[in-house]
Amino acid sequence: MSVPDTQPTVLVLTALALEYAAVRAHVEEREERTHPGDGTIVELGRLPGTPWRIAAAELGEGARNSAALTASLIGWLRPRAVLFVGVAGSLKDDIDLGDVVVGTKVYAIHGGKQTPEGLLVRPEAWSGSNALVQAARSAVRDMPDVRAHFKPIATGDVVLADDASGITRHIRRHYQDAAAIEMEGSGAAHAAHLGGVEALVVRGVSDHADAGKSADDGRGSQQRAAERAAAVACALLRKYRPRGGDPEHPAGSGEGGAREDRLGDHIDFRGGTFYGPVTGKRTGDG
Repeated sequence: MSVPDTQPTVLVLTALALEYAAVRAHVEEREERTHPGDGTIVELGRLPGTPWRIAAAELGEGARNSAALTASLIGWLRPRAVLFVGVAGSLKDDIDLGDVVVGTKVYAIHGGKQTPEGLLVRPEAWSGSNALVQAARSAVRDMPDVRAHFKPIATGDVVLADDASGITRHIRRHYQDAAAIEMEGSGAAHAAHLGGVEALVVRGVSDHADAGKSADDGRGSQQRAAERAAAVACALLRKYRPRGGDPEHPAGSGEGGAREDRLGDHIDFRGGTFYGPVTGKRTGDG
């Protein structure tokens, strides 16, 4: 059974195969589609218990890559929302392996101007969608096994495995409230912002961004972190209601949205309040 194209879409993106597998485990009735322009492959499927059609894609690493491909997918699929789901390194002592960080904002940490007096930072940041953040807050209340943190996330073009490095000091000085670091979130957030689409980054903590990263990864921390992040992302979609409409009645479906089959002049009286005279024509369907 194919998922109907009229069903509202949420784009769920990952960088790594293990992150994609964690998302894919929640999606039913999957079918592959290929972007007619750039060749990006997505799986369209249904998230049980929700009105959403999920379009899942594994984009690979890097913010520039995620920005370009996310923008392309938004133009093709016209989603209601974009989620980037995966793993990250913790930047805080009180955020441990297996915790989930929901990005209230995403920083791009490498912008700046180098001068004789030092680096003058030129910060860029994208706030997470309030509707998606609120949906996540509501969802995790019913997930006792998940410890979630609603904090900013830093995006950098580097795998951070040294908590005494210059990059770590740079983040602590200029992005002190960042709770986790990863490599793709700012690119997806920027593309969603340009496309006028609500977006959120959800990351499971797989290491402490220090010299113990390889050992943590070797103990399966990435798999557990990816599964936690995917579980939170899918749970929040059961709560999410986008601005300007009910996803159970998307535009074009009739009740709750504009019906595409109603052409020409039309006044819809359902749920409306009118003051003064209104001239119209009563038809058989109301």
